[in-house]
Amino acid sequence: MAGPMKGQVCVVTGASRGIARGIALQLSQAGATVYITGRHLDTLQATAQEAQSCGGRCVPVVCDSSQESEVQSLFEQVDREQHWHLDMLAILNNKKNAFWESPAFPDDINNVGLRGHYLCSVYGARLMVPSGWGLIVVISFGGLQYAFSVPYGVGKAACDRLAADCARELHRHGVRYVSLWPGLVQTELLKEHMAKENTTEDPLLKQFRPIFSSAETTELSGKCIVALATDPDILSLSGKVLPSCDLARYDLRDVDGRPVQDYLSMSSVLTHVSSLGWLASYLPGFLRMPKWIMTLYASKF
Repeated sequence: MAGPMKGQVCVVTGASRGIARGIALQLSQAGATVYITGRHLDTLQATAQEAQSCGGRCVPVVCDSSQESEVQSLFEQVDREQHWHLDMLAILNNKKNAFWESPAFPDDINNVGLRGHYLCSVYGARLMVPSGWGLIVVISFGGLQYAFSVPYGVGKAACDRLAADCARELHRHGVRYVSLWPGLVQTELLKEHMAKENTTEDPLLKQFRPIFSSAETTELSGKCIVALATDPDILSLSGKVLPSCDLARYDLRDVDGRPVQDYLSMSSVLTHVSSLGWLASYLPGFLRMPKWIMTLYASKF
């Protein structure tokens, strides 16, 4: 399939569903050969079949990212089949529990998450560094403040740190590493939650309900990554947190034709502040939340 990423080789973890599945579909439609991983072959094959129906190619590989031997085997397969060629690695996993329900936090909740991200980064970098080229993208969000659960927030904040520190060591080798922050996304799991009339649901989900119809599709993150992977100046962005709404500068639209929702506009931010929500309708859309305010808001000092 012809496309801006024709001839490139990518790995996307957790691609059975959700954002990672959307990323895999967009990368394959852009012409890349995409190795997709997950723990269940049937769901991976469903993703591969959808990619094939759109003219793309996904290679399903059963892999538990919490097991180093399986991660190593995955990248050995890529090495063997693609002759030391790997251009892009996208890493994603979400798992949310209350911290008291998960006493073995480091080994249970983030074993597939943060530790798996690190392992994939290690083995992916080993294929990229010799060629002096590559892009690693970790999907994050919510590391600035509490979101969903203690393990979730800790893991996401650590992902942003992982991107920044790995980028520093990879810079001289020409390999880029960024953290991509999607906005609210219409994942299968969130669609199920939103379809329920549950008055005792998580307060954060209640806050999301009115704006869910305008949320990003799972494939918008894929469009963002295709744009980043084909940007000749991507090295200047390495190590940074990149909100999806900031990447609208690539003239992106969601797969259903909608413009990218700017969740960092002042009007959007104020809609989530009960005491100031009335101001949102009076503010022009081009006014955005300054990044320095976000930094101060998250300051631990």
